[in-house]
Amino acid sequence: MSTIDWTENHTHQSARWHSENATPIPRRTVVADDRMKADYAYRQACEGTALLWQGDFHNARQLLQAMGRRIDRKPTRSSTSPSETFHLHRRSSNHRARVLGKLLVLLADDYTLTLRRAPDVRQACVEAYGPSKGPMAVSLRELLGVIGAYQWRLKGIDVPALGTRIHPHYGVFAPGRGEYVDLVAHAPLPPATRRSSAIRTAFDLGTGTGVLAAVLAHRGVKRVVATDISPRALACARENVRRLALSDRIEVAGPGLFPEGRADLVVCNPPWLPARPTGPVEQGVYDPDSTMLHSFLAGLPARLRPGGEGWLILSDLAEHLGLRTRQHLLDAIQGAQLRVVGKIDTKPRHPRSKDAADPLHTARSAEITSLWRLTA
Repeated sequence: MSTIDWTENHTHQSARWHSENATPIPRRTVVADDRMKADYAYRQACEGTALLWQGDFHNARQLLQAMGRRIDRKPTRSSTSPSETFHLHRRSSNHRARVLGKLLVLLADDYTLTLRRAPDVRQACVEAYGPSKGPMAVSLRELLGVIGAYQWRLKGIDVPALGTRIHPHYGVFAPGRGEYVDLVAHAPLPPATRRSSAIRTAFDLGTGTGVLAAVLAHRGVKRVVATDISPRALACARENVRRLALSDRIEVAGPGLFPEGRADLVVCNPPWLPARPTGPVEQGVYDPDSTMLHSFLAGLPARLRPGGEGWLILSDLAEHLGLRTRQHLLDAIQGAQLRVVGKIDTKPRHPRSKDAADPLHTARSAEITSLWRLTA
C-alpha cells in the first residue's frame, strides 16, 4: 500500500495514496488553506509539490479553476500536421492533468470529506472505489470526477433507441454519443437471421454499460452475450441489464473479449484512437496500436456461424488526425480473411464537432462514424 506523508502542526501525518491514473506519490506534500494565493499554488504544483487542502471546499474548487487558467495562458506551439496537432494536444492535456492533480484532499475512514461546506461524497466514493480501507488522499480533480460520475449514475443517460435510460458507472465509457447506438439500432440484420425464428445469438464485445447488448435484445435477438475486460464495466452492464429486465436475454461474461461458441452477429465498438490512455475513462477512447480492433478482426472468422456478420463500429477520426490510414484498416480486414459486405455512415452530432475553439476541430468536423458489415 502506498502512503503519502506530510507535516501538520509539527506532527508527522500519513494516509493511503490513491490515483485512478496511477500518478506516482508526490515527492513533497504541504498543507494548504484559504490563505494560499493561486500564483503560489500554481508554481508549487509545477515544481511537483502537492498541496493538501485544509480550507473551504468551494475555495478549493475556485483555486483549481484559477490554476487551470494559468495553464491556459501559456502559448501553444504551432503544428505542421494533424498528427502533430493531436500529439501536442495530448501533451498539453497530460501536463494540465499533472499540475491540477497536485491539489489534494483527505477522505476519512468512511470517505467523509471534512472540509467546510463540503458535500457528502461518501456514497459516490463507495460506488467508485469500493469499501473504504482507511483514510485516503486523492486529487480534488479526481474526486470531482467521482462526484460527477455518481450523478450520471443516479440520473442516467437517455437512449432514444431504447426509449429509456442507461446508468453508467465511474470509469465506464458512457453512451453520450448517440450516433453509434443508432447505427446498431437501425442496421439491417444479417440475411440469415432476419426471420425471427432464425435470430439466435449475438455477441457484444467491449460492452461497457451494456447499451448495445440492450439494443440488440430490443431488436429481437434471443440471446446476447456481452463481454468486457474491465470489472467495472461488467458490473455496470449487469446492473443495467437488471434495470431493463433483460436478464433472461442478455448474459454478461468476462473478463475477456470473445466468449465461447459462435454467433449469428458479433458487434464490436472498439476505442477509436490508437494512443495511450491516461486513466480508466480514457480506455474507452484510446487503445495503443489499436490492439482491440486487431484482436476483434483476427478472432472474428472463428466466431461467426454460417451466414453471420461482424459489425465493426468505428470512427474515421484517427484517419483525419493522421494516426491510422484507411488502407491500414482495409489491410487488417483482408488479412483476417474477412470481406466487407456493406457500410453505413453517419455524421457526429456531439457539440465538440461544431466547436471551432477545439484544437482538433478540423478533424472533428470532418469525422464520419461507420458500421462496417463483415463476413468471413
